[in-house]
Amino acid sequence: MKTNEPYESLLTALHLKPASLTDVAESFVHLFPVTGAAVSTLGDLLGNETWSASSDLASRIDELQFDLGEGPCWDALALARPVLEPDLRAAGGRVWPAFSVAVHDEVGAIFAFPMIVGHLHIGAIDMYTSEPTQLEAIQTRRATQLAGLIARNVLRLALAETGDADGEHARPLARRLIHQATGMVLAQLNISAEDAALIIQGHAFAAGRPMADVADDILAGRIRFTLGANGIEHSS
Repeated sequence: MKTNEPYESLLTALHLKPASLTDVAESFVHLFPVTGAAVSTLGDLLGNETWSASSDLASRIDELQFDLGEGPCWDALALARPVLEPDLRAAGGRVWPAFSVAVHDEVGAIFAFPMIVGHLHIGAIDMYTSEPTQLEAIQTRRATQLAGLIARNVLRLALAETGDADGEHARPLARRLIHQATGMVLAQLNISAEDAALIIQGHAFAAGRPMADVADDILAGRIRFTLGANGIEHSS
């Protein structure tokens, strides 16, 4: 297995909030025993878009999943867990019939890891090999951890593109509400203040509401976040 140093370096880089994720898929090729990788958003929240791909084939594999509406990325996101297919050809169309046929000659194994922030399903990271391959348990755990960090960065960058993602230009009263609500979410979930703020931002974006309104609902108890079996959930 490959050394820890590149893995730790990528963790550090992701914690530092990179301005771009263009090269992150290539990092997965160096970290794991795979031929290619891609990072994509899926679904209604941020749309279907490849954010990073290690090669043209990696990008095409994602585009096929967008077009066909099936594939490991969709399943990983729906199930909120990694989807691992170590021998796609041997599966004989048992999974993703149209997708499996489309990539039969080029993909021997494929693995997908969901990108989720709180209750928001952002997208997925997929990695493929040209021949059947198994991931070791530690490799699966590491890819899952990296997917979580990349999800936060994708959401952060997507929110920044929409304008005032962090509420810093809000009126003083609104900023105070957001700050107080961030503290409440932090206490509810026992997470960092940064992650709590990102969850509020993402929820507001998904609902098409101002952050201050969502913060007001959190403070009034109309929205509450909890840790459930499938991760962070909310009730309202």
